[in-house]
Amino acid sequence: MSKFSALLSLLALIPALAHAQSAVWGQCGGIGWTGATTCVSGSVCTELNDYYSQCIPSSAAPPPPTSSPTTVSSTPTPTSPSSGPSPTDTPSAGNPYTGYEVFLSPVYAAEVAAGAAQITDATLQSKAASVANIPTFIWFDEVAKVPNLGTYLASASALGTSSGQKQLVQIVVYDLPDRDCAAKASNGEFSIADGGQAKYFNYIDQLVAQIQQFPDVRVVAVIEPDSLANLVTNLSVEKCANAETTYKACVTYALQQLASVGVYMYMDAGHAGWLGWPANLSPAAQLFAQMYESGGSSPFIRGLATNVANYNALSVATPTRSLRATPITTSSSTSTSALSPMLTSQGFPASFIVDQGRSGQQDLRQQWGDWCNIKGAGFGTRPTTNTGSSLIDSIVWVKPGGECDGTSNSSSPRYDSTCSLPDADQPSPEAGTWFQEYFQTLVSQANPPL
Repeated sequence: MSKFSALLSLLALIPALAHAQSAVWGQCGGIGWTGATTCVSGSVCTELNDYYSQCIPSSAAPPPPTSSPTTVSSTPTPTSPSSGPSPTDTPSAGNPYTGYEVFLSPVYAAEVAAGAAQITDATLQSKAASVANIPTFIWFDEVAKVPNLGTYLASASALGTSSGQKQLVQIVVYDLPDRDCAAKASNGEFSIADGGQAKYFNYIDQLVAQIQQFPDVRVVAVIEPDSLANLVTNLSVEKCANAETTYKACVTYALQQLASVGVYMYMDAGHAGWLGWPANLSPAAQLFAQMYESGGSSPFIRGLATNVANYNALSVATPTRSLRATPITTSSSTSTSALSPMLTSQGFPASFIVDQGRSGQQDLRQQWGDWCNIKGAGFGTRPTTNTGSSLIDSIVWVKPGGECDGTSNSSSPRYDSTCSLPDADQPSPEAGTWFQEYFQTLVSQANPPL
């Protein structure tokens, strides 16, 4: 073939390449992405972070913010709760979930509806669609999402007025600078080296500004998944050691400011297979008690959240057989029972909430530390205050099942090798993006069944 003929052949391919489109839920952009940047009909290329844009069905695309997010300032500006409607400043003496209806996450409901529509089996599709009616937490993992909180709270307020049933909105505060210091999959938008602490304070101020406008809506928050647990076990990791002071300052600020507008808070406490080892329990209790005190020992600092985004059962009769070494707390209930007296002895009368969103199946992992898209996982016990334990306020779904833990693509800047282990479902997209195949597995393996 002559050089001219080869050039003509190459030119002939250009129109086809130019019109290549990514399928629904496929990648369509991001730093380093060289593939298609448009989506098939019925889906929208949506930027989820700097490294990953995804073709999301039009019906599931997140709504635009109702107002432009406030510019992050270079210095912290403490919130003044008196500038807006005052929340109930006397915390409830009991379980904050009692007497309230938990507001359904509009974001997750849209994701579930779009995911269910992709399923061809009618029975499985019906089960999948029903997940939209199960309350999950709404994650605020970047500043740009904060204005949407006002929209959700306004909807909850209106629903409470029309139904006569008081509403409770569940959120996750998750934007620490140098977040997830011992992992890569969930690295956040703020850097300690680039004024991250001041930017985080401003992020908290923006959350407070939204919440104080709706004193009739109760807010329950999980504070910074994995952050404090990393300070218990991973200070040998340089990034964690360098982040310790900043993490504590930021979590303290979050506890103080959110308490000022009546938010009930549960600091994240890892899971039984992480902090449940004998060497970890006491240091963990000391750290959480310290943070409780630095946060002002407010009754709004209700306790700890465990098993967030993990797979441990609430209770098990015997240690899981697939794990060679076993901590002394083999389940979430034994973990809370072990931690509780240690916390109380140090002045922190903590209660707990336990994530069971993906704990329907057990004996799936090779190691307790394996956390990424575990194969064969199923949706677990539905959210309820009938927990069987006076220490546990509620069983909850914190991690929205179907949103990916991390990518198995080793060339991704946010790749974590845990996501390529034999017990991790592969191939998987970027952390936080929709993982359709995994969602279908969670539905089919749900226990109790959907």
